[in-house]
Amino acid sequence: MVSKLHKGRRVQMSVGVKLGQGMLVPCCVWLSLGMLGLLSILPCSWSQEPLNTGNPMDIDEPRDVEWSAFQPQSALADMEFASISSYRGPGNSDLRGNKELPILLWWSAGLFPHFPGDTERINCHTSSCLVTRNRKVQLYRRTSSIIFYGTDFRAYEAPLPRPAHQTWALFHEESPMNNYVLSHGPGIRLFNYTATFRRGSDYPLTLQWLPSLGYLVQPVAVSLEQKNRWRREGLAAIMYMQSHCDVPSDRDRYVQELMKYIQVDSYGKCVNNKPLPQYLEDTSTATGEEASFMSFTARYKFHLAMENGLCQDYMTEKLWRPLHQGCVPIYRGSSSVVDWMPNDHSIILIDDFPSPQDLARFLQALDEDDEEYAKYLEFKNPTYITNVGLLEALENREWGVNDMSKPNYLNGFECFVCDQENTRLAAEQAYKKAPGESPPPQPKMANNSHMGCPLPSPGFGDIQDLPNNDSWVQMWPQDYWQSLDQAEGLESLIKHNESDPALLWHHIQEIATRSARRGQT
Repeated sequence: MVSKLHKGRRVQMSVGVKLGQGMLVPCCVWLSLGMLGLLSILPCSWSQEPLNTGNPMDIDEPRDVEWSAFQPQSALADMEFASISSYRGPGNSDLRGNKELPILLWWSAGLFPHFPGDTERINCHTSSCLVTRNRKVQLYRRTSSIIFYGTDFRAYEAPLPRPAHQTWALFHEESPMNNYVLSHGPGIRLFNYTATFRRGSDYPLTLQWLPSLGYLVQPVAVSLEQKNRWRREGLAAIMYMQSHCDVPSDRDRYVQELMKYIQVDSYGKCVNNKPLPQYLEDTSTATGEEASFMSFTARYKFHLAMENGLCQDYMTEKLWRPLHQGCVPIYRGSSSVVDWMPNDHSIILIDDFPSPQDLARFLQALDEDDEEYAKYLEFKNPTYITNVGLLEALENREWGVNDMSKPNYLNGFECFVCDQENTRLAAEQAYKKAPGESPPPQPKMANNSHMGCPLPSPGFGDIQDLPNNDSWVQMWPQDYWQSLDQAEGLESLIKHNESDPALLWHHIQEIATRSARRGQT
């Protein structure tokens, strides 16, 4: 028994248990990380030194763990560690040798932010660690934390058993649609440290698509006079360019309704009504900013900027790029987007209007009023930027986007976990040696403020009015609730100290059966 959604309601039904059922297809990791600037690591010199594994670090052993099972014979014997010798955090006086350092394991090997090797020593703000992508060390006693990439995290592939001494860290800057397991309490609370787009995460990545204040205030690419000339030549005031269709936000349904009341030039594969010039065909889904593509899109007064998934603080290039170009975003995505805008008059929120028809009337009037339209671009003059919170967030973030003076946020989060783990391990040691003098370290657990995205809803209309065979109805609400099943199943696997993730489906069935029985009493 697993749960399924019918018209937005969660009901029980029997299904065949297959690994392929209800899965999301992972997006390409490297495409989604185009803004990382992975080559922009801190300037350093590289040296290779073989690791002397020595004895495991003396960590307090939970009573219910047989430690001999967690110490592979030669898991690290054939590895080499590259040391960053020229950078050390201002508070880092960690002089321990490699054999004494805790190990952080990157479970998503393709995201390992170091090259050319598999393992490296990192010297962070206050302490040092060894980091590796070699899964052989999963159950090694010194492996104190595992770092996961949210898009790749699958309940049926989780590293089990989970030793009591080991923390989990989540890096997920991508869309909520990539893994709804993380939007449910049982899923997100599996993690002790998080780096997500939510401001409530431990290492927030909220402004990941905004490189700098300079990017925002760059002069408009096409003047209002030129845009009006393009309008007289037949260009619509509004552009929609999307080739990723059938997404949780159901944006195409809204666009189709809006088109009934106002002209929209729609490029790409979704709701297409106009072909791209041949020289731009390869950039129809671009997240880069190739010059000819930018010049083409900058001619429009308005861009329909609609995220593929709706969640607080989830904002992508769909929002920041038109602001950069000097076009006005017609936006739907983050419910908290106004918290991050340069002022209170720089974007148009779809959800401020009762219907697409009402929005169309507003846009038609604004298109004909140059003075009112120009007010939306006043933030291009920095004196009109009134959002102090945005300025402080850009100034104070410790990671950078293509900024050689700062670490990228993969390396930054890695060091955050390293320092947190060394602090935790030191506190455990202090408590072990003098329980009466040192307090026990407090457990840390993520919650819904670190992700917590809502159930997908139709882009236009009520779900009860949509036909049962609607492709969106059949896909996204069901996926959301099946992800909850998987989150609860994995939580149960860990509580029962299971070592085989394939038992996930059995645990899901058991949970559903108990729930059904409670409902009958």
